[in-house]
Amino acid sequence: MIAEKMTPGLSPDNMTGTGPGGLSAQNFAAWYRDVEIAKWRELDLEAIQAIADRLEHAEREGRRVYVMGNGGSAASASHIATDWSKTAERPGKPLLKCLSLNDNTAFMTAIANDLGYDRVFERQLRNLLEPEDVVVIITGSGNSANVLAAADYARHVGATVIAMTGFTGGKLRAIADITFHVDSDQYGVIEDLHMGAGSIIAFYLKQRRA
Repeated sequence: MIAEKMTPGLSPDNMTGTGPGGLSAQNFAAWYRDVEIAKWRELDLEAIQAIADRLEHAEREGRRVYVMGNGGSAASASHIATDWSKTAERPGKPLLKCLSLNDNTAFMTAIANDLGYDRVFERQLRNLLEPEDVVVIITGSGNSANVLAAADYARHVGATVIAMTGFTGGKLRAIADITFHVDSDQYGVIEDLHMGAGSIIAFYLKQRRA
């Protein structure tokens, strides 16, 4: 395991978060499969329960849930927010008010252009966030400035901060109220487990009887 991932993203000359080098596609696939299966066996079920409990509270109280992330985690944020909003729907029951902050391209680029990329999530939250809402941050490193700014603002407002992290969890892991952590330095495995947790929660919410 690497001790820390200092910068988000992978540049062409940075192999951090990749895996063993020099394998054939078949052998790399076998390695990846075995690593991912091991991480599934380590799945933090208590964290999943805690996240589900907080989302159910938000659903009952009519609070809103905002999901966000960078890069691949942005795609995961959009997917998870869709699943929690639509897939989790039950006839005749309250809907979870959930959206991804990655999906308003015009607002995001206006903020990035005028205020800087570090504020693309925090500035959106200033328009939307209220006490007892939920902010879900999906990140590999947990150190990106824009997600830390969002977490700091959410805590200031009195919202719950839920983190989905990898690597060491970074600074975000230390300040989140609830953390689903994947202890891995392989980016794909981290992202797969984040999506897996999002799907588990979506289908848990859907299959409830009460």
